[in-house]
Amino acid sequence: MNKTLLPPDCDTLADMVRKNIADCEVEVGLFSGNDHFDMRVVSAAFAGKNRVARHQMVYQALGDYMQTGIHALALKTLTPEETGVNDE
Repeated sequence: MNKTLLPPDCDTLADMVRKNIADCEVEVGLFSGNDHFDMRVVSAAFAGKNRVARHQMVYQALGDYMQTGIHALALKTLTPEETGVNDE
């Protein structure tokens, strides 16, 4: 796709990731302007994957927005265990 996409909103990005990464929790915010995003994704699908592989999963989920529409993406990817949620 070569057409220019307008910057997406936070809900659109979160929905795209949820549709493409199983059982994930996603938080998205803007940190500057309308095309600089901060995203936190938690999913068991990240288990056993390094940071690059995890980020590639998110980039793939965001599709064409990674080429145009998103200028910057601060990305944090974690498994549920890494969040400490399951620690008792």
